[in-house]
Amino acid sequence: MSSDISKIELCKRIGYQFSDLGLLESALTHASTDSKVKMSYERLEFLGDRVLGLVISDLLIRTFDDENEGELSRRLSSLVDKKCLYFTASEIGLERFVSVGKGTEVNQSILADVMEALLGAVFCDGGFEAASFVIEELFTPLLDKNKEPPTDPKTKLQEWAQAHKLGLPEYREIRRTGPDHQPLFTIAVLLKGLEIRTGEGTSKRIAEQEAATSLLEVLKKDSIG
Repeated sequence: MSSDISKIELCKRIGYQFSDLGLLESALTHASTDSKVKMSYERLEFLGDRVLGLVISDLLIRTFDDENEGELSRRLSSLVDKKCLYFTASEIGLERFVSVGKGTEVNQSILADVMEALLGAVFCDGGFEAASFVIEELFTPLLDKNKEPPTDPKTKLQEWAQAHKLGLPEYREIRRTGPDHQPLFTIAVLLKGLEIRTGEGTSKRIAEQEAATSLLEVLKKDSIG
């Protein structure tokens, strides 16, 4: 469990001082532990996910006032996905402060979840204004990474398939392994006339994106060849 000194250090990194360090401890304590905390990790993660989406949506509306709903939606999806959350968590060194149960590894998925739980804890402790401040401080630098609205792999593959009159890609779950709190999904993507490619991830959405990425890489190689 993180000491009070380390918790204070984390507060400095995110630019917010908790009044109730018990909430911060809850956010940093993964569900795989048997620790008794003030609020469950999963509830804070659930709340943080919603707060993050609202704050980022408002930030995008104010920053990109000439973009339509579809373009803003693509930006939003990119900024709140697991990869972006993991990147943000890594930037503040969040992995140093996380407590997990025996046999559980602090991987990318857990760090992304803890990042959401941390934001949920800020909201519970300081309200929407405090959460908005922390989120904008952490995520605003990422807005400049994409001058144009990003397109995720599944969307790219769908657009390619429709352009070549192949119908829509089909995604099928072919395997699920690991414990309930840390599952690993394997998803296959099927598209008429093309080889089946698979992807793995800690959620079905991530696995689908990885499968689409794998097939897009094949298509790219074929076009070059």
